[in-house]
Amino acid sequence: MNVKRTSVWRCAVFVLLLAAPARPQDLKAFEKSVAEFTLANGLHFIVVERHEAPVVSFYTYANVGAVDDPKGRTGLAHMFEHMAFKGTDRIGSKNYPEEKKAMEAVDEVFRRLTAERDKGPRADKAKLGMLEKEFHAAVEKAGSLAESNEFTRVIEESGGVGLNAGTSADYTAYFYSLPSNRIELWFYLESERFLRPVMREFYKERDVVREERRLRTESSPVGKLVEAFLAGAFEAHPYRRPAVGWPSDLENISREDAQEFFKIYYVPANMTMAVVGDVNPRQVRQLAETYFGRLPKRPLPPPVTTVEPEQDGERRMEVESPAQPLVVLGYKKPSELDPDRAVFDVISSVLSGGRTGWFYKELVRDKQIALDAGGFPNFPGDKYPGLFLFYAFPTSGHSVAENETAMYTLIEKLKNEKVDTETLNMVKTKNRAALIRKLEGNSGLAAELATYYASFNDWRQLFYSLDEINKVTADDVERVARKYFSKRDRTVAYLVAPTKDK
Repeated sequence: MNVKRTSVWRCAVFVLLLAAPARPQDLKAFEKSVAEFTLANGLHFIVVERHEAPVVSFYTYANVGAVDDPKGRTGLAHMFEHMAFKGTDRIGSKNYPEEKKAMEAVDEVFRRLTAERDKGPRADKAKLGMLEKEFHAAVEKAGSLAESNEFTRVIEESGGVGLNAGTSADYTAYFYSLPSNRIELWFYLESERFLRPVMREFYKERDVVREERRLRTESSPVGKLVEAFLAGAFEAHPYRRPAVGWPSDLENISREDAQEFFKIYYVPANMTMAVVGDVNPRQVRQLAETYFGRLPKRPLPPPVTTVEPEQDGERRMEVESPAQPLVVLGYKKPSELDPDRAVFDVISSVLSGGRTGWFYKELVRDKQIALDAGGFPNFPGDKYPGLFLFYAFPTSGHSVAENETAMYTLIEKLKNEKVDTETLNMVKTKNRAALIRKLEGNSGLAAELATYYASFNDWRQLFYSLDEINKVTADDVERVARKYFSKRDRTVAYLVAPTKDK
């Protein structure tokens, strides 16, 4: 997630947090400003009062991501994120009854087009050509009845800032801020987008996503490497699939697929909403009941049940491209619910915590064999068991193999030598400071509260996590490193220059 005082109590809380692990009294002080409630349909709200400025930040956490894409329909979670900005039957149309007929006509032509295309070599090329022309004409007609970007325009004209969204492997988030005298607008628009989305301009937006894929993956050497790396690291689990979708799946997904996906996954009990800023919690609840109470209660969607088989040996791959070389290592690790989650965070900071991390000091500063080196403890997500990823970009004259060996040396050091007390304390202080920085802004706090509630069923875990990090010992670091950083559970990928044909 990427989102971001005067009051005496807040300053006190943050100073206490920075100086020491989260203690019960710190949490109690913060709890005084927090209200939370769950509507009858299962939708949960977290509200924090901050009256320093007449602004409110909103964050919607939908517990659905690329990992939930149906087989053969990868990219659908990301596509719906785009659709959520396209309005409803009330917002974004010049004449909705006519537009509805036009969109249904597009769906009908697309069904015939895909049916013919699915015949493969046996498809009638002349018929395909006619169907494609008919399809594009139908798309244009439907598009002529749309008020493009009206949803976004209304927000921006009302003083909205930071309007954005993002789809990860595990979740989808929607967020922006408004002047506090416009909060009812958010309740109306946000409830509408999840009550009656119509998937307007679906096929035009699908082409936007296909172009996004072309730029970020097919034309990006690093994007290609990451896609190949995930497909190699995971045999069965859907973490192996790209969030943007496979090209053939993007070509075949339909507006009807998006509608079905929405009905299954965008249910009230599968979403968490955080409201932080110049608000009255009582008013927030009234507005939530009025607007979001309209969303029908539906059963929670099924979780991913595919379990990645145990890896039985190192996996290696190369992607050839005339670009900056890169080496990526990935070790299998458990999900965010594992008791050792704080240990992984500490390990990440020790090895790749910026300029004080071992990778930077050894590979970049001292040996100067890498332009950059670092890692992520939860790639591509952590709702399910994933990867602890490390990477290095070699400097000119140095190889990916040399950097790979240098990273192994430091990982082995972690497994065989106790991390000194000074390093451990510095890492813990940096982690606390980093979290505090996230909480200083309304948007950052909203994101963290919603995420922790959705992940742990309790936003207070945000505070407990600081205490968990403070309890991590050098023995814990050594134990976890030995348990998980093994060659057997490792996947290695190189981005290298193309080899010349002999």
